[in-house]
Amino acid sequence: MTRSSIPRPALRSLVRGGLVGLAVLALTLLGLVRPVAAHAGSLAGSLESVRAPFWLVVVSGGGVVCVSFLLSAFVTDDESLGAFTRFGVEIGESSAIVAAVLRFLGVAALVAVVGFSLAGPSVAVANAGVLLVWVVWWAGFTMLTYLVVDVWPLVNPWRTLTATLSRQIQTLQHASRSYPSRLGSWPSVVGLLGLVWLEVVSPLAANPRALAGVVVAYSLVTVSGAVVYGDAWFEHADPVARVFRLYGHLAPIQQTARGLSVTLPGSGLARSRERMGTDDVAFIVALLWVTTFDGLVSTVAWERVLDAATPVPAWAVNLIGIVVGFLVFVAGYRLASLAARRTAETYVTTAFIAGWFAPALVPIAAGYHLAHFFGYVVGLAPALAAVALNPLSPPAGITVFVVPAWFGSLQLAFVVLGHLLSVWVAHVRSFDVFPGRLQPLRSEYPFVAVTICYTVASLWVVAQPTVGGVA
Repeated sequence: MTRSSIPRPALRSLVRGGLVGLAVLALTLLGLVRPVAAHAGSLAGSLESVRAPFWLVVVSGGGVVCVSFLLSAFVTDDESLGAFTRFGVEIGESSAIVAAVLRFLGVAALVAVVGFSLAGPSVAVANAGVLLVWVVWWAGFTMLTYLVVDVWPLVNPWRTLTATLSRQIQTLQHASRSYPSRLGSWPSVVGLLGLVWLEVVSPLAANPRALAGVVVAYSLVTVSGAVVYGDAWFEHADPVARVFRLYGHLAPIQQTARGLSVTLPGSGLARSRERMGTDDVAFIVALLWVTTFDGLVSTVAWERVLDAATPVPAWAVNLIGIVVGFLVFVAGYRLASLAARRTAETYVTTAFIAGWFAPALVPIAAGYHLAHFFGYVVGLAPALAAVALNPLSPPAGITVFVVPAWFGSLQLAFVVLGHLLSVWVAHVRSFDVFPGRLQPLRSEYPFVAVTICYTVASLWVVAQPTVGGVA
């Protein structure tokens, strides 16, 4: 697969389209970054902060994680651990008709987002495009991915558009270039941090026109990159595809060589024999951090940070915050990996240990995502239903559910459950790489400690008062 296999006019068009997309995205960054509370939480209907003493939140959350590790330590025989990863009930093969319908729906949803964002009402909660992106896709569809099954490879509209465009130029096998191995997955790390930062500092959930511009720019960049580099673009560079792929390994329904299989949640992460590289580890840590940061920026505590940093622009403070927080999370995980190598008394390298245990962080990110967005979806469900009936001219009065106070307890439960599953996945994976019974347990000590730190940080964010009383 060489560059010369792409017709020159087509290559120039692709490069031009990618540059246009990057230019639009850059203009969006320059024109929209201003101190507004405009991330997903800015829409009404999210949860109120949990009304519980911080010490109680910390003791209960950290204590449950400790107890779960002690209980899992009693399960050290290969038969019991293997049962967790081997269990599966075949439910048949996926249907070609269903796959075609999902591809069509994905492209139709992308067109609808852009169309309704431009032609619909300027009020975010009454705009179908805004609700489709934040409520249906980023909240609801993401929850479907880790709670049920990952269908994003079929739904992904950019993959479908890429395949169609590639057939028009030439076959995808001959049109694509080799993805630069030196880049690894670092573009997706930068992309994920950049997208969440843009979500936080720009009015993407309050300004439908701005949302349409960013979606179009992202589409141009993604399709251009995928046509040039093929599936490798979605494997390494596209942050959205990588997020859903990781969450999909957590789901109870998995795609196997024989079709679909119902397994235990998290077993896909536990049975993976892949040792992730430094770039892949950084992406998982970034996913864990941005889910926390997305909730942090809506708290009163972060609002005070912004006030204290005046006259530094809010967009700059948020940029520093998301980068520094990511580096702190990476450093914490790196230290845990280094400590695990010493406590386990092994010759396995620190990099290997970090890559081997990284999948265990995915349930933590999913647990916090569920805590942050479950009440959000419930609260905005009536608004979504009302707007869906007449997206171009919705009713003047949009109803939003005010979720009861006990939903806050569900937030805590979701965060803790994510950490419990994380401990179990790490426990299973430790016995796959370390011999005996004591050495695997020793390797887990540092990771349990860093998991407790992540738990405390997540629960602290959940328990914080939020700006305007909503999360």
